[in-house]
Amino acid sequence: MKAYAKLVNNGLEAFDVVNDLHRQGYTEKEIYVLAHERDRTDRLADAAAANTVGVAEEGMFDTVANLFRKRGDALRSKIESMGFDAYEASMYEAELDNGKVLVMARH
Repeated sequence: MKAYAKLVNNGLEAFDVVNDLHRQGYTEKEIYVLAHERDRTDRLADAAAANTVGVAEEGMFDTVANLFRKRGDALRSKIESMGFDAYEASMYEAELDNGKVLVMARH
């Protein structure tokens, strides 16, 4: 099942989208934030009451493999684990390279 996804320009916009998703009935565990840098992803997820893509979404094999992948490859893997195809994952990852933030949600 493909997740909802929205690209935003910065953390403030991500926070607004996450709050809107909460108002629509999504829980913290159903909303995911992804930025190019791991520490930025973690900070945004903590501040916005959202989740990060991890073992539950990717599976153990991909999570471990991502430890050895280049960051772009790991990001595409995380996006694909949310139900997006390789083309969509590449498109979103290219935007993350440019400093954007990806907010995803799925029930």
